[in-house]
Amino acid sequence: MKVPNRIQPLVDDGLVDEVISRLMSGKEADVYVVRCGDETRCAKVYKEAAKRSFKQAVVYQEGRRVRNSRSARAMEKGSKYGRKQHEEVWQSTEVDALFKLAAAGVRVPKPYVCLDGVLLMELVTDADGNVAPRLNDVALSHEQALADHAKVIGYVVRMLCAGLIHGDLSEFNVLVDEYGPVIIDLPQVVDAAANNQARAMLERDVNNMRNYYGMYAPELLKTNYAREMWALYEDGKLTPQSELTGQFEESREAIDLDAVLDEIASAEEEAYARQARMKAEQEDSY
Repeated sequence: MKVPNRIQPLVDDGLVDEVISRLMSGKEADVYVVRCGDETRCAKVYKEAAKRSFKQAVVYQEGRRVRNSRSARAMEKGSKYGRKQHEEVWQSTEVDALFKLAAAGVRVPKPYVCLDGVLLMELVTDADGNVAPRLNDVALSHEQALADHAKVIGYVVRMLCAGLIHGDLSEFNVLVDEYGPVIIDLPQVVDAAANNQARAMLERDVNNMRNYYGMYAPELLKTNYAREMWALYEDGKLTPQSELTGQFEESREAIDLDAVLDEIASAEEEAYARQARMKAEQEDSY
């Protein structure tokens, strides 16, 4: 097929020899199957912000660090340069996450290079060498659903231990090859420690997986892995080897309202006393 304009620089640099076909068009990128020497890979072409249909990107970007102070200021001001930097951060986030998660033991596609908004990475295939299907296109047995759900939960734990949350995990962002689930699509990945919506996003990710696999293994619908792992994470006790049960009881201890009111009153008294001291010190200085 004709080489898309965005992929042409990779062809010119000898990174891509041929564009075989268009694999899919998503909300934030178009993906093509390409030939690189003797290997078949995929090229993910990120869409520009104005053409992306991914909603609430700002929510996902909260807490992301930008090392260059000039870039950070430009991004805050929303200048042309700042918008360009936003795009580069959005794209590089997925590349960084792929390397980080692969090192953490999470099954993700292997990244090779990201050039001018095009990410060249591993093409995940099935046992016959065909493009691996998405989870939503796979029929599962009861036993396979339980086994694959356990693997995905294990990957989510490893992600969280690495400080990351997928943020958009569902049956549409998981491929299935002969070895099981492979997690994909990570440009919106969330910093677990710096994003105020981290817990809510983790719960949504985990519950999406629970609900999907639960169609084949209904007992999964009674589990609560998200809150169990978040509680361990907050306490600093979550590790890649943590054995989760899927059961979690919310604290039902009665709130001592009188004690809370006493603390508020005490804080107010301290504030008044502090203001009085400051006023006295100011009067003495005259």
